[in-house]
Amino acid sequence: MSEQAHAELMLKDNAEATALLGQYNRNLNEIQKSFDTQILARGETIRIDGEPDEVEQVRALFEKLLDLVQRHHVPSLADVRYLVAQIKAGVEVDGVLSDIVRITHWGEEIRAKTVGQHRYVTSVRGNDITFSIGPAGTGKTYLAVAMAIDFLKREQVKRIILTRPAVEAGEELGFLPGDIQAKVSPYLRPLYDAIFDMIPVSEFEKLIEHGRIEMAPLAFMRGRTLNNCFVILDEAQNTTSTQMKMFLTRLGFHSKAIVTGDITQVDLQEHVSGLLAVQEILEGTEGIAFVRLDRTDVVRHPLVARIIEAYERNDQKRASEAANTQR
Repeated sequence: MSEQAHAELMLKDNAEATALLGQYNRNLNEIQKSFDTQILARGETIRIDGEPDEVEQVRALFEKLLDLVQRHHVPSLADVRYLVAQIKAGVEVDGVLSDIVRITHWGEEIRAKTVGQHRYVTSVRGNDITFSIGPAGTGKTYLAVAMAIDFLKREQVKRIILTRPAVEAGEELGFLPGDIQAKVSPYLRPLYDAIFDMIPVSEFEKLIEHGRIEMAPLAFMRGRTLNNCFVILDEAQNTTSTQMKMFLTRLGFHSKAIVTGDITQVDLQEHVSGLLAVQEILEGTEGIAFVRLDRTDVVRHPLVARIIEAYERNDQKRASEAANTQR
């Protein structure tokens, strides 16, 4: 018989126990079925018995969840499932769900919900240029906008500049109706959606009017020097190498830039994606960080992660078939 271990956690009161264990003990039940340990919750005491390694994992999980509760974040079942998977895999979860990036204008806290998202947010704070590369639903654009608004509100920058390559519609901007704002608006809709979570529409309109927020197509960046700005280049997989170099060399003093993109969704027909090329050119450059997100960082509907996984399997299958054909 292998050595057994036990651990105990003491909670402050019944309210803390309810928040930690979940309504009708749903969090506790999820944890119990995920580990081969015995967990006894009575009043303000939780006792864990089982194999030493698993007891330590469950103890670490409960301590993480308790830390969230004490930070006034009630863990959801999705939070518990994610943390269970990461802790069982031996992944460090410090900062996950406890790192508040921004609060929406209706009071909801925007948190780094995954290990990858926490790494992303930390990289932005510590580097002048951060590349966030990953599939849909990993929070690349949303967190970039949240951090930009936070920097602006804290007066750490004077302006936010949001830009995107306009290639999806297959039309030149000049042929689209309206002024420049009307022309570029459809390309920037995902950025608008994120902004309107952070600030009311009326405030956004004032910031646009006063030049504190600027939205422009990537082509309009040429020749500029962007000082005291927080610049976001979204959908960067659709830039050419020339455009990427042009954008990166616009950065001025006291500025930050985030470049987001999904290298599996390149719409360029005749050029190599600048986002693909830049990784080889700038990887390891001081002041520049590359953060790669994957399906474990998807925070949309659970089906989105499964859809991404299915496409990845299909891509691997096709690559294997192509390699076998060449032989």
